[in-house]
Amino acid sequence: MDSHAIIATEGLTKDYVLGPHVVHALRGVSVAIDPGEFVAVMGPSGSGKSTFMNLLGCLDTPTAGRYWLDGRDVAGFGRDELARMRNAKIGFVFQMFNLLPRTSALENVELPLLYSGLPARERRGRARERLAAVGLADRGHHHPSQLSGGQQQRVAIARSLVNEPSVILADEPTGNLDTRTSVEILALLQRLNRAGLTIVLVTHEPDIAAYAGRVLAFRDGRLLSDEQRGAPLDAATALAALPADEEALA
Repeated sequence: MDSHAIIATEGLTKDYVLGPHVVHALRGVSVAIDPGEFVAVMGPSGSGKSTFMNLLGCLDTPTAGRYWLDGRDVAGFGRDELARMRNAKIGFVFQMFNLLPRTSALENVELPLLYSGLPARERRGRARERLAAVGLADRGHHHPSQLSGGQQQRVAIARSLVNEPSVILADEPTGNLDTRTSVEILALLQRLNRAGLTIVLVTHEPDIAAYAGRVLAFRDGRLLSDEQRGAPLDAATALAALPADEEALA
């Protein structure tokens, strides 16, 4: 294991048994991601990228191989240990936002803290700080239906930050957004990354992966390539270059 890596895998493998058949979803993937990297995980449907992310997120356990998260070997952890590690170290951002519809933005952000043992006032204060950090300080009492898609994804990002994780795992975070809003979300993720947060983003779109500093390409359950990019696209610059009516045209 790379002692400096925030994420490290060695021979990570995942098989699924479907009746008489075995599906080899992930085949011996070894990779190391250092603190502060912005990594895109790419690949077509069935390539293994989602399985890889589920294992990194401690949402599943590997069939074989090892996985270290922030220096701890978690590949053999039980369900409760995985849950504790997941809550302490990982923030999740999903394509469908996964916000509770009858709950305010502030309460959605606060949800991960409910089992933390923090006093209610401290939980609420931290949630307000995270909403402010994503530019939604004035939207705390709005419900998801009262927010645009981009605002909902910002709430989801604030929620992912509230437990002060070491890593953000973002699964197609721009998949339901128009062009301008997608670039706005990427600008926010880049800003968080430049502040030191490690981000791993799953996407099937090369134009989205272009904003990451490193791209892992998967195919047929294997890591096909690992490309470092010296000069990823800057989302703030790209946003400024978009025409004012880009959202209407997207």
